[in-house]
Amino acid sequence: MKRKYLKSCLQKEQIEAGCDEAGRGCLAGPVVAAAVILPARFKHPLLNDSKTLKAEQRKSLCVYIEKHALAKAVAFVDHKIIDDINILNASFLAMHRAVAQLEVKPQLLLIDGNRFNPYPGIPHSCQIKGDGRFKSIAAASILAKTYRDRYMEELHTRHPAYNWVQNKGYPTKAHRQAIAEQGESPFHRKSFRLL
Repeated sequence: MKRKYLKSCLQKEQIEAGCDEAGRGCLAGPVVAAAVILPARFKHPLLNDSKTLKAEQRKSLCVYIEKHALAKAVAFVDHKIIDDINILNASFLAMHRAVAQLEVKPQLLLIDGNRFNPYPGIPHSCQIKGDGRFKSIAAASILAKTYRDRYMEELHTRHPAYNWVQNKGYPTKAHRQAIAEQGESPFHRKSFRLL
C-alpha cells in the first residue's frame, strides 16, 4: 500500500502552526492538545496521523519532532474542566493553551477537524482529517497522543484496576467492566456515560 504524501503547508506566505488533540473519546483523564510549527523542509519517513502509527513509532517521532520543530507546545485540560465546559470546548481550550505557549507566533492555525473557537488575533483554517493531510497537524497529533499516553501510564500506577496502561482511558469493554466493579476513580469524567 502506497503511503499518502503529506502537504508541508496550506499556503507559503504566513507561518502556520498545526493543532490537534488526543483523548476526546476517553472516559478518564485529560484532553491533550499540541501546536507545532515545522520548518519548510521538514521530513520523516514515518510522519503520519498518530492513529496509524505504533506506540514505539510515535515515541521515536515525538523526540524527532521536538528536536527539529521551529516551535512546539503541549497543553492539558483536566477531567474536571471537561465536565464543566464539555469535551468539545475543552478540546478547543487545550489547543488555545498550546498556541499561547509557542515561542514563535504563528500567523495561521491549521486545526484538525471541522470546528474551532477562534484564537484571538490569529486566523485559522479547519481541516477535516488534517492529521492525515498536513505535516504540522500530523506532528501535533503525535505529540498530543504521546504526552497523553505517558500521563495515563503514570496514572495507571495509582489506579491499576482500570488498566489505563493499556486502554489509556478509552471505553473498552474491560475498562467499563472495571468501573462497574470498582466504581469511578477521581479521574473519570462524570459528564460521560461511564457504563
